[in-house]
Amino acid sequence: MWAFETQGVVPDIVTLGKPIGNGHPLAAVVTTPQIADAFANGMEYFNTYGGNPVSCAIGLAVLDVIEQEELQQNALAVGNYLLAQLEPLKQRYALVGDVRGKGLFIGIELVLDRETLEPAPNHASYIVERAKELGILLSTDGPLHNVLKFKPPIVFTKANADFMVQVLDEVLQDEVLQI
Repeated sequence: MWAFETQGVVPDIVTLGKPIGNGHPLAAVVTTPQIADAFANGMEYFNTYGGNPVSCAIGLAVLDVIEQEELQQNALAVGNYLLAQLEPLKQRYALVGDVRGKGLFIGIELVLDRETLEPAPNHASYIVERAKELGILLSTDGPLHNVLKFKPPIVFTKANADFMVQVLDEVLQDEVLQI
């Protein structure tokens, strides 16, 4: 399942970026026949590497693996599991204002006060650096940089999720983060 499918819409255009090449530089555009036909009117378009047969073969192989190994289903199942494991952190630490996400795109919003929702960007930056020291890669996001963003690869497992939660639980106990 693609993320847009969870919203009950059928887009006219879908772009596929870095993951489709699994490390090989590749992107794709998927569109409706009507939109594709609009480009068949003699309009000249040239791209140095567009349609490269090696890149196309790599992209098709990656899509085959995603389908055969049911990696989209894995992302949904492990993502739901991870959200359920992160929810207790919200109860345990006042700094965690919200835990949200879909599939393996997870956000943890950090706030100094749950009533006013005052953002905690400095705390978020600290957690990103501390978690990196312990083997977890996060980044900050949001207009106020107070959301911990986690987008692991679709091969992420429940064991990986458990390790992530364990590290976050450990980091959130750091004295500097207590509010």
